[in-house]
Amino acid sequence: MFTGLIEQVGTIESLERRDDGLSIRIQCALHPYELGESIAVNGTCLTVKSFSESHFDADASLETLDKTNLGDMQVGGRVHLERALELGDRLGGHLVTGHIDGVGTLVDKAPAGDYVRASFDVPKPLAPFLAPKGSIAVSGVSLTVNTVTGRHFDVMLVPYTLDETTFGEMVPGTRVNLEVDILAKYVASLMGKPGVDAPAD
Repeated sequence: MFTGLIEQVGTIESLERRDDGLSIRIQCALHPYELGESIAVNGTCLTVKSFSESHFDADASLETLDKTNLGDMQVGGRVHLERALELGDRLGGHLVTGHIDGVGTLVDKAPAGDYVRASFDVPKPLAPFLAPKGSIAVSGVSLTVNTVTGRHFDVMLVPYTLDETTFGEMVPGTRVNLEVDILAKYVASLMGKPGVDAPAD
C-alpha cells in the first residue's frame, strides 16, 4: 500500500527486455533496501530483486507491461518512486495500491497563475470512477480531480508538485498510469456496477 506522495525521482539506468518481460535497473538514493520489498515505480508496485547503494533492480512481467506505461520507459528517463507504506506512517495523500487500472494520456497543460492545469483522457471503463474533488493517482502521484467531463478530467498542479515530479517536463501525448480511488471501486462493486476491467467499447 502506498500514499501517492513521491519520495524521489529516479533514473532508468538499464533495461533488459526478455521473452517474459523486462528487467529494470533504477538509479536513486533510497538505500538501504530490503530484498523483496515493494517500491512503486510510476505508481506500479514492483518487487526489489537486487540492489546496491546507488540502484535497485526489479522485473516487470508481460502483463504489467501490457497494463501500464512501463514499456514506454527509456534508458535515462526519469520515474516516480515511493516505498510501501509502513503501519503508523502519516497518510498524506490517499490510499494507493500500486495496481494500475489503465493508461491515460496527457492532452493539455496550461498556466493558471502560479499553478498549471493539466488535462487527461482516460479509458472509457475508468470514467465512472472519476468525481470532482475525488482522488486519483497519476503515474503514482496522488492528485485531486478538479473537473470531470466524460472521459476527461483536469487537475491543478502546484509548484511543489511540478518541481518534485516529472509533471513539469511532461508534454501532451505522454501516457500516464492511472489508479482510481479504491473506495470508489468498492462502492461500485457493492452496487453491482461494472468494474474497471469492463470492455472499453
